[in-house]
Amino acid sequence: MHTDDNTQGIRIAVTTAMRGLSAQDLETFPEVSLVLSQGVGLEKLDLVAATAHGVVVSVTPNILTEDVADFAIGLTYAITRRIAEADRFVRAGRWGGERIRPSTSVHKKRMGVVGMGRIGQAIARRAAGLGMEVCYFSRIRNTALPYDYAASPQDLAKVSDVLVLACPGGPATENLCDRSVLDALGPQGFLINIARGSVVDEVALLAALEGDEIAGAGLDVFATEPALNARFIALDNVVLTPHSASVTQEVRAELICNMLSEAHNFIAGRPLKNVANPAD
Repeated sequence: MHTDDNTQGIRIAVTTAMRGLSAQDLETFPEVSLVLSQGVGLEKLDLVAATAHGVVVSVTPNILTEDVADFAIGLTYAITRRIAEADRFVRAGRWGGERIRPSTSVHKKRMGVVGMGRIGQAIARRAAGLGMEVCYFSRIRNTALPYDYAASPQDLAKVSDVLVLACPGGPATENLCDRSVLDALGPQGFLINIARGSVVDEVALLAALEGDEIAGAGLDVFATEPALNARFIALDNVVLTPHSASVTQEVRAELICNMLSEAHNFIAGRPLKNVANPAD
């Protein structure tokens, strides 16, 4: 949310899932009745404070799902098949004078997905379509899904060739991917994170990458983004992207249309479609 000295008459405010909404924001904009949040994450939205102030918070679910799932598969190929590394190899003029290291096949491998919400399920469908076996860990087991369930992140990592983090951020998942999970993933395993940087213990991850204790990682999110730890930059066994899994022209356009529609509904006194509440 953008703050300004002149807040009188402002009834609708816009934020993002990464910027969030705090109790202080609500004090700064006392006349705001509707907050439109671009994104699906709730961990930085103080919904309890919003409710106490009589403020409705609308989010943008379902819009990002397919593009983020595409991106998770893209990161999987980028790191396992060394696509990003191969691009650097060619641009550096190394082709001809030497041969690039062999990459790792994706088909017939096992993908473990942490978090089986909308995005996790979309990733799983794609992985299965690529000929991968899929297993998952989630707080609640979904018996309707055709995938094997692991009892813990460690158990899932132990049986995964590629471990994808697709769970929500927040205190409940902070450092969920810790040293024990990385040890279970092992030197042949790859980590993909399109969730939140807080889900990974970055100190443990950097040590694992630098020591070749896991095969590699594809990371779209970081603990201190955009000021990520400089140690990542020096590593060839990691693909780094700037929290851009959902940044497509199509998603941006739909997000804007969704927020405008919710604003029009609010002004006209019609029910809102995507209200977040503290129980979510």
